[in-house]
Amino acid sequence: MHGERNDDQARSSATPGAAEPDLGHHGDAEVADGLVDLAVNVRRAPPPAWLAGPIAATLTDLARYPDPTGARAAVAARHRRPPEEVLLTAGAAEGFVLLARALSDRRRPVVVHPQFTEPEAALRAAGHTVERVLLDPADGFRLDPDRVPADADLVVIGNPTNPTSVLHPAPVLAALARPGRILVVDEAFADTTTAPGVPGEPESLADRRDLPGLVVVRSLTKTWGLAGLRIGYLLGEPALLARLAAAQPLWAVSTPALAAATACASPTAVAAERAIATQLAADRDHLVARLTALPGVRVAGRPASAFVLIHLPGAARVRAVLRERGWAVRRGDTFPGLGPDWLRVAVRDRATTDAFTDVLAGILEA
Repeated sequence: MHGERNDDQARSSATPGAAEPDLGHHGDAEVADGLVDLAVNVRRAPPPAWLAGPIAATLTDLARYPDPTGARAAVAARHRRPPEEVLLTAGAAEGFVLLARALSDRRRPVVVHPQFTEPEAALRAAGHTVERVLLDPADGFRLDPDRVPADADLVVIGNPTNPTSVLHPAPVLAALARPGRILVVDEAFADTTTAPGVPGEPESLADRRDLPGLVVVRSLTKTWGLAGLRIGYLLGEPALLARLAAAQPLWAVSTPALAAATACASPTAVAAERAIATQLAADRDHLVARLTALPGVRVAGRPASAFVLIHLPGAARVRAVLRERGWAVRRGDTFPGLGPDWLRVAVRDRATTDAFTDVLAGILEA
C-alpha cells in the first residue's frame, strides 16, 4: 500500500490538458539591454583581487593544456575529502549532463519539482523516462521523503531549491539516501545560505561521506559572478565519479576556470562567502518585507537564497508591464509544478529593491 501511494504521488506530475513546461527556458532569456536584471540569480559585483588576479594570470599561459590536479586538491581540501571524490566540471550544467549520460542503467529516475529544469532536461535528452514529484505550495514546498517512490534508483533535488528558495533540512535529504540509489543534491546556491549560530552553510551535505550514492553538485558561478567562465564540481564516491569522468570530454575545464576553482576554495574565499551570505540575508528580508506589503502578492515558503518566489494573480500580465517599465523578472510557468501566476525575483541591494517594488506597487494599483 505504501508503495502504491508513492507511485500515485510520483505520477501526479502534471495537470491533465496542461501545457508541458519549457524546460529549456532560463532567466537569461528574460534580460535585454535597458532592463534592470532581477531575472538572473548571479551576483553582479566585480570579482575581488584574490580571484580576478589568478584568473588574469593564466592568460599568458594558455598554450598549455589545462591540468586540474591543483584545483581538484584545493576543492577536496575545502570539503575535507580526498581528491578522488571531486570531479571538476564546466559549470553545474555539465554535471547534470554527465550524470544523465553515464547513468544509463537507471530504471526509475525521479526529479523533485519545482526546481532547476536542467537535470530533467538532461535526463530526457539522454533517453530517460523521468517521473516528477511535485511539492505543494500550500505546504511551503517542503519535502516529505515518503513522497519519493521507494524504488526510485536516481533522485534529483535542489537545496536550496531554485526557484522556490526553500532550504530543506539536511536530515530530511539524508533520509532519501539508500544502497542502490543515486541521490543527486544540487547545491548550486548553498553558499548563499546562512543561519544564526551556524559557522558554515546550513543544511549542506557537501562534507558528508557516509551517505551511499550521494552526489553533491556545486557551482562557483553565482556568488562570484562567473557564469561566463563555467566552473563547478561534483562531490561523491570515487567509483561513481570515475564513471562520470569517463563520459566527460578531454580538458573540459579551462585553465582560467581551474584558477577560479582554486581561489574560491581558499579560506579567504570561504570567509568572504559567509560575509556575502549574511548581507544577502538582510537584503532578502528587506525584499520580502516590501513584497508582502503589496496587495495580492504572496511570498512562497521561507526564502533562504538569492531569489524569492512570489504568487501573484495575473503575473504574466504584470511581468509584461514590468518589462515595459524597465524591469526583468523570471517567469514561473516554465518550472514544473508552477504556473502563469508565479514569478521569481532576484535579491538585489535595498535601493534597487525599493525602486522595483515602487514600480510593482504602481502596476498593481492601476
